[in-house]
Amino acid sequence: MGTGLRHFRGFVAESFRDEGRVEGRAEDILRILDLRGVPVPEAARQRVSACTDLAVLDVWFERAVTAPSADAVFGGG
Repeated sequence: MGTGLRHFRGFVAESFRDEGRVEGRAEDILRILDLRGVPVPEAARQRVSACTDLAVLDVWFERAVTAPSADAVFGGG
């Protein structure tokens, strides 16, 4: 097999790693809110779970640490 295939494997592996980071960050956000006793409506839970932008999830993660509500995680209230 040529080096082109190795690059392909690297690309695929990196894609899976990125996907795992996104899923993990979404789970972290929901877990933090749960541990803090912040109610998370189903719509908010789905919004977090559906997000694929790691930069957005990072912002939401930081907000989840102190947010008084799930809406505040998204920048509201």
